[in-house]
Amino acid sequence: MASLQVPGPKAGGFDLVSLGEIMLRFDPGDERVRTARNFRVWEGGGEYNVARALRRCFGLKTAAVTALVDNDIGRLIEDCILQGGVDTGWISWLPFDGVGRQTRNGLNFTERGFGLRGARGIYDRGHSAAAAMKPGDVDWEALFDESGVRWLHTGGIFAALSETTPAVIEEAFAAARNRGIVISYDLNYRPSLWKQVGGHERAIEVNRRLAPYLDVIIGNEEDFTAALGLPVEGTGSDFDKLPLDSYRRMIDKAVSLYPNFRVIATTLRKVISANRNDWGAILWEDGVFYQAAERPGLEVYDRVGGGDSFASGMIYAYLTGMGARRAVDYGAAHGALAMTTPGDTSMAGLEEVRKLAEEGGTARIDR
Repeated sequence: MASLQVPGPKAGGFDLVSLGEIMLRFDPGDERVRTARNFRVWEGGGEYNVARALRRCFGLKTAAVTALVDNDIGRLIEDCILQGGVDTGWISWLPFDGVGRQTRNGLNFTERGFGLRGARGIYDRGHSAAAAMKPGDVDWEALFDESGVRWLHTGGIFAALSETTPAVIEEAFAAARNRGIVISYDLNYRPSLWKQVGGHERAIEVNRRLAPYLDVIIGNEEDFTAALGLPVEGTGSDFDKLPLDSYRRMIDKAVSLYPNFRVIATTLRKVISANRNDWGAILWEDGVFYQAAERPGLEVYDRVGGGDSFASGMIYAYLTGMGARRAVDYGAAHGALAMTTPGDTSMAGLEEVRKLAEEGGTARIDR
């Protein structure tokens, strides 16, 4: 089985393009959504977070493919994207009907949690512009051939938004596959999103249909079971007690079913409290397992986006030719750093990630 082959940089082209919804997150800070009177807003979305981190933290050129409603909320989201440096030229703008009855911009209210009270997210994203996307909306030939793209990233959140979004993903995958573009997919299973479009069974059906296109698949242990239907020893609340051998057997099973997989990566998280997690990751490539340094008792400020930041750190290592060993190290280090700051998106810098990934790093003051 061949290792992952990543196309070289193209003059003026994009290193990575993400496909997925970008929402406006309302963050109540240290308060609770139900009692807050002030919120700070951020942009965020499982697929977009990867593109933003690759641009802002790692200095690569990225773009977001999505749809927004053309009103002040949509333009606020666009302004946040522009601050993140992600190219907005592939955003489709839908007309606003004055109410949001037909299409609207997705909102996400998320509180961080503390101690025994876990983080909590409340979506307000029904009938969103991104959910209305359908095959034919995006000129993939122009994006891939004229603009130039090395890597396409999307995931299970976008797939769960509506009946049409899986077909948009499949259309993009088919076009990317024909051009040798690396395709990555984060399973990101969210029961609340799949509930209205067929539930758990539909999630497995959709993800199994998309799996044969994938070069790189990312997720945690629950994602592989819930989204792909792969058996694993220990389920439900026992996920954080699984021995490493169980993960390896799960990955071996995935490879036997989908020999097109070139890289399989999973984060390892044991939740001690909302503010303290054991954190790590493993990555499989070409029959070899690589494990990042374990970080027991990692102190967490805001856990949202930790998995996306793992994905972006891993992808950065591959895009820059560092290979599998560095990919899992950079992914785990970036995910750990991203969880020390608020918001969905990473606030880490490349040098911080490099020091933590390659030298172990410390929390001593740097001046």
